[in-house]
Amino acid sequence: MFKKYFWVFFISMLPLIEIRGSIPYALTQIDKGFDLNLPLCCIIGIIGNMLPVPFIFFFARKVLEWGKDKKIIGKFFTFCLEKGHKGGKKLEEKAGKGLYWALFLFVGIPLPGTGAWTGTLAASILDMDFKKSVIAALCGVLLAGVIVGLICTGVLSALSFLL
Repeated sequence: MFKKYFWVFFISMLPLIEIRGSIPYALTQIDKGFDLNLPLCCIIGIIGNMLPVPFIFFFARKVLEWGKDKKIIGKFFTFCLEKGHKGGKKLEEKAGKGLYWALFLFVGIPLPGTGAWTGTLAASILDMDFKKSVIAALCGVLLAGVIVGLICTGVLSALSFLL
């Protein structure tokens, strides 16, 4: 039983997968007959998704800046930094004072390439306020969890009805 909760936690920590993958995983385990508590799985998924956020915010940009002049990884790291700065400036111009709302929506809309990892990296590159960025990312993770949960339970209900 603990193992299933651990996997929910671990899956939600993975970049690109995050809570968007941990909730469907938990639902499939419940459908297989495991006695998992769905609200607890959601809380564990949120914690797992948010755990890397401070590390990404404080260290990812430093790692990219450190590696930009290295022989093998330099071009890629430079590309990431330039792309982040360029995209961030465009977002700042369009969002203005609503930059944190934009971050919230970016993290919260469950599409490929969005999420807490990417949103926090963007916030770090844009030198956004840490506390406000974490709150926006947390609210976005909550929104993504609700959206994915509703989609999954609706799809699973429709499939069970058809079968």
